[in-house]
Amino acid sequence: MASIAATYGLGAALRKIVGSVLLFLMLAVSAAHAAPVRLLVLGDSLSAGFGLPHDQGFEAQLQAALAARGHEVQIIDAAVSGDTTAGGRARLEWALADGADAAIVELGANDGLRGVDPKAMEANLTAILDTLAARHIPVLLTGMYAPPNLGPEYGRAFRAVFDKLGHRPGILYDPFFLEGIATDPALNQPDGLHPNAEGVKRNVARLVPLVEKLLAEAQNQMKGGE
Repeated sequence: MASIAATYGLGAALRKIVGSVLLFLMLAVSAAHAAPVRLLVLGDSLSAGFGLPHDQGFEAQLQAALAARGHEVQIIDAAVSGDTTAGGRARLEWALADGADAAIVELGANDGLRGVDPKAMEANLTAILDTLAARHIPVLLTGMYAPPNLGPEYGRAFRAVFDKLGHRPGILYDPFFLEGIATDPALNQPDGLHPNAEGVKRNVARLVPLVEKLLAEAQNQMKGGE
């Protein structure tokens, strides 16, 4: 009887081990086939890659950098050269038609170039962030500075919009999209406004850690909705 009991105990233990291994393999396969995070980039020429071949633009370089770090991401291209915050607001619903899991909002540079009232810019960005929040889409908001020729008063009011909205609950905030690039001629195209391929590369490298936090938040949201 002792021999039979011992054999039965060993068999039960083996079944538990085999079951655990099978469960692990099933979870691994499931993870391997998980849907990529759909990352909306709502922006202007800075994220649209103005003046650059497609594979050297911001979206392409960001996707490649994330893939190199093991992140499967589907970029939803909603970056339009020349766009203002009003334009981004107007086409947001269209951009979200197929859904999104996370969003980068990169707008405001053209508002500054056109001298748009900062209050109007704030209303547009607030509406964009409200729409994304209502859909439980985590956001990385990137900031901008106004051109100095518009004067210090305008510059302060313009800047305050981003600093205020960047402190909204649930928002990841990058104070200046062109940090470390804007004042370096070697990292910009001849127009002095748009990064060249190397400038984009450095910008992406700087932003990747923040984008990884954004993706983690999106994945948590996706798990919560399962």
